[in-house]
Amino acid sequence: MQAANNVMVLYTGGTIGMQASANGLTPASGFEARMREQLANQPVPAWRFREMAPLIDSANMTPAYWQRLRTAVVEAVDDGCDAVLILHGTDTLAYSAAAMSFQLLGLPAPVLFTGSMLPAGVPDSDAWENVSGALLALGQGLAPGVQLYFHGTLMAPTRCAKVRSFGRHPFAALQRNGGVAKAEALPAALDYRQPKALANVGVLPLVPGIAAAQLDALIGSGLKALILECFGSGTGPSDNPEFLASLQRAQAQGVVVVAITQCHEGGVELDVYEAGSRLRGVGVLSGGGMTREAAFGKLQALLGAGLATSEVRRLVELDLCGELA
Repeated sequence: MQAANNVMVLYTGGTIGMQASANGLTPASGFEARMREQLANQPVPAWRFREMAPLIDSANMTPAYWQRLRTAVVEAVDDGCDAVLILHGTDTLAYSAAAMSFQLLGLPAPVLFTGSMLPAGVPDSDAWENVSGALLALGQGLAPGVQLYFHGTLMAPTRCAKVRSFGRHPFAALQRNGGVAKAEALPAALDYRQPKALANVGVLPLVPGIAAAQLDALIGSGLKALILECFGSGTGPSDNPEFLASLQRAQAQGVVVVAITQCHEGGVELDVYEAGSRLRGVGVLSGGGMTREAAFGKLQALLGAGLATSEVRRLVELDLCGELA
């Protein structure tokens, strides 16, 4: 644990700093002055402020923006900051925090994400309690790595998700199965200082009667990896030869297919049911207890690092930063 004395605040936009416009709430500049006024008499650590460009509604977040965010974090730490607070919209906050967990592997400083469900300044807003609470948590000391802070609670971003669109508790830690071995050593290409290329990663939720043509269309779109959201402990349409053949073609083309569960709790165990073991037989990897957010961020980092497909497949099933612990 290290107590922060010099925090960089990175403001990406989101509800926390939005103001009314003719078309509804929209991200707005000027949040630093509002923060300084609000926190003037609070015992928070010293902080600096950087406004990211462009400011966005988090519904418009992209992996390309994550790369700029990674660069901003690294620059802040290199410039003497001992912690980073990222203000972010809640809709994709869990995705961004999970992704940055993998983009910043090895960073020797804590990074904390927070935001708010209502804009700062409106009645009953949760904005200032989250901002001040996050800064106080950093001042008290957090371990290096990425965490999510909301309404007094710290959460591991690779183990949580946004589960509510209202109220002060939109995020919840998910009870996922763990126990997977931790990677003993990480390739140098995954270090936080190494830039990552963009990777084309898709997600396909399974539904009863899903056709192989849908899977073929995704694979034919140029994907490098596909997250297959399976039923239960990792089952799918194992009696559909066309669907299995499509998954086999994906493996032959070097597409990394990872199975996760649609359930809020539990995880994937592909060998429990025949309907799961047949997926394993055509090259599908087990995502264990990974959330969609964690799996998406992890594949972005592994593929973006330029690792060989065989190394990507190996690391998918090993724990890198708590996503499978």
